[in-house]
Amino acid sequence: MSTLLPLLDALDDRPQAVQLRELTYEGLGDVVVDVGCGSGRAVGELAARGVRAVGVDADPEMIEVAAERWPAGEFHVADATALPLDDGSVTGYRADKVLHVLPEPQLAVAEARRVLAPGGRAVLTGQDWDTVVIDSDDPARTRSIVHTRADGMPHPRIARRYRNLLLDNGFTDVTVEVRALVWTDGAALPVLANLGGDGAWLAEQTARARDDRLFVAVPIFLAAGRLSCGGSR
Repeated sequence: MSTLLPLLDALDDRPQAVQLRELTYEGLGDVVVDVGCGSGRAVGELAARGVRAVGVDADPEMIEVAAERWPAGEFHVADATALPLDDGSVTGYRADKVLHVLPEPQLAVAEARRVLAPGGRAVLTGQDWDTVVIDSDDPARTRSIVHTRADGMPHPRIARRYRNLLLDNGFTDVTVEVRALVWTDGAALPVLANLGGDGAWLAEQTARARDDRLFVAVPIFLAAGRLSCGGSR
């Protein structure tokens, strides 16, 4: 966690990321659970709007950081498939960049159905790890880096299944949109290093950043739906 947190903070501060978070807050109601809350920024921002915001993360260190940073929020260490919430107790469910690391993401969406009140809104957002776009003089090496990183995750392509996961669990009015996070400066270099790039490949990207020729785009998929008022649990 210690090396991941500065990277997450830098990503969350980008204007494009701020705008994307705002989209995910729409229509969540007055009691919201944020699953995979990390350092708690979304919980803190929702709480500041008068929402009862509950953050859940499997990493105790992240929850400790979140509780310290955002004392107005409520935080719990828990698994995404076993939330510490009663049936039908929340009006909104948010899972941002978390389903790809779960062994069985479909169980997390089933848990969203359980804790949401009828008519409640679920929002799933995250990247498809096969669709990271990087301009490079060595496209073959770039493809290898992107796909190797993707293949090391439990479900790197789960974002393209968000819509079907919601439909399969009784959600209606399901919508999907794609927004891209774009870097053209050196702020992308920690992201590229974290992706697994090194040596000559990363040196090329560093030179591109220095010469104002860097381009990285990460498409972010956002799917949302409402729990059918007549749906069974």
